[in-house]
Amino acid sequence: MYKLALGVFVSLMVAITPATAARTDGNVKVSKTKKAAVAKKTRFKRRDVAARASSPPRANVIRRTIVVNGKRKTVYQRVMLARAPVAAPRPSFGDRAGLNLTRDPLDLASSVALVLDQNSAEVLFEKNSKIALPIASITKLMTGLVVVEANQDMNEILTVTEDDVDHEKWTSSRLRVGSQLSRASLLHIALMSSENRAAAALGRNYPGGVAGFVEAMNAKARALGMYDTRFVDSSGLSSKNISSAHDLAKLAAFAYHQPLLRQFSTDPKSVVAASGRTLNYHNTNYLVASPDWDIGLQKTGFINEAGRCLVMQAMISGRAVIMVFLDSKGKQSRTADAGRVKRWLEALRPAPLGTPPVLETPGITQGG
Repeated sequence: MYKLALGVFVSLMVAITPATAARTDGNVKVSKTKKAAVAKKTRFKRRDVAARASSPPRANVIRRTIVVNGKRKTVYQRVMLARAPVAAPRPSFGDRAGLNLTRDPLDLASSVALVLDQNSAEVLFEKNSKIALPIASITKLMTGLVVVEANQDMNEILTVTEDDVDHEKWTSSRLRVGSQLSRASLLHIALMSSENRAAAALGRNYPGGVAGFVEAMNAKARALGMYDTRFVDSSGLSSKNISSAHDLAKLAAFAYHQPLLRQFSTDPKSVVAASGRTLNYHNTNYLVASPDWDIGLQKTGFINEAGRCLVMQAMISGRAVIMVFLDSKGKQSRTADAGRVKRWLEALRPAPLGTPPVLETPGITQGG
């Protein structure tokens, strides 16, 4: 009986022991059972599924938990993500007045335009040219004129202070508070690169301070017959600085008398020393560096209330002209409008070549 029982036990052990499979890996013999291989394979599959389930869904897929037959189930649902709404641009003062609806033969992007022959003061082209609008940094052209005519020391070193920081539009500046520059350098980058802190420092360091400077700006405007014009600061950041295209043409024609204003406003670039730091500045009007243009004086401007603005004196087909563009939409639209006017003038019969520009302000009597 003992031998019989022992034989049955051995048979049972053989029956329940899985067959082995052997393989050779180099000099190492590896054996494993079919059951272990199946278990491992199943384990890998479960891990794979678990990894995919735990991985975060893509941005356009949401994960939801629902109950089916009393059991919780996780499902993923594809959704269309809505685009963030794009804020509409704030309308300019010209837009509010409906000036952007005015059409013209040259299809200009500017709501206001004026082109004058500098020699004869003949109006060659105009569009809403007598309507007063915010003029942004074109203000700095009057700032430069007041500084130059005051005969202040251009080599005097001035310090940028907290009072020069823009607390209205919160525009940035590369001139740190405490920076020290010459008055000439401040005027240079104010006209060439429309540097707001530079313009503010120029006004603050005028006899009588900012109030005295603004008074001088408005007095000069009256003297030039700019009766649609009013200034409240030296930078143009305030929308209360207003003028018409006709008035700005008078300002440009008069400012053309000053060689320093012509040079500083048309330099393509400049290197300025500020308290030991070297700052590279470029002109806000890229046309000054173009070989296709002969520009004698210019100033750009932009705030939301004013749109893109440009005042420019240039020689076109032998004729000295003054161009004014206000409330233009699009970063390059004002210079594109200048190009349209240039091509239009070139298609006209040119003035006699070699005729020098008359350095008398068209239609302006000094002091009145």
